[in-house]
Amino acid sequence: MMGSIAMAIAVGLLMGIVFGFALEKSRVFEPGMIVGQMQMRNFIMLKVFLTAVATGAVVLAALNGFGFVKLQPKAALYAADVVGGLLLGAGIALAGACPGTTLAQIGVGYRDAIFTLIGGLCGAVAFSYAQPWLAKTLIGSGPKLIFTDLIGIPYWQGAIGLAAILVVVLALMERARSWRKDLGANVDGDTPSASQFKGRMVPAE
Repeated sequence: MMGSIAMAIAVGLLMGIVFGFALEKSRVFEPGMIVGQMQMRNFIMLKVFLTAVATGAVVLAALNGFGFVKLQPKAALYAADVVGGLLLGAGIALAGACPGTTLAQIGVGYRDAIFTLIGGLCGAVAFSYAQPWLAKTLIGSGPKLIFTDLIGIPYWQGAIGLAAILVVVLALMERARSWRKDLGANVDGDTPSASQFKGRMVPAE
């Protein structure tokens, strides 16, 4: 039991390091990059997330196909997903941050990201208290589905097919607009301006 817990912790730490490294190198945590994606001015954030989905699909297909992991689908809650997605998108556009980038922003010196983190924690606590009521009134319940169940094929086939489609989409997106053009001269998604540096602690030389 202890061995499996230690292995899970080790794997989690390793994946966190890999994710953090990729996040920093892609500059997706930059507020200018995030707001630029929400305004459809650049598409690096979308490219990175689609790459993560494709990679995760292949890895999960392999792990599930060889019997290392068992799929644990969640209930399909379409109304909750739409409303929650709209609220999350509005919050990302206003804050210039998403749940996966806030800590990275704090780490590189964006002081306003501290308030984003506090707001996120307060929201999580508020939701934990409101969840029983929401489950009865707004969220409801739905069937537990895996997307491949809808088309009647094994999960590994659907996952690999999805990854292949995403690779084609990413290649077309990159051909239409290179990530180098989206990155910008100041790795902040756009031309530098005073407002972009407001609230940021610039490290000393």
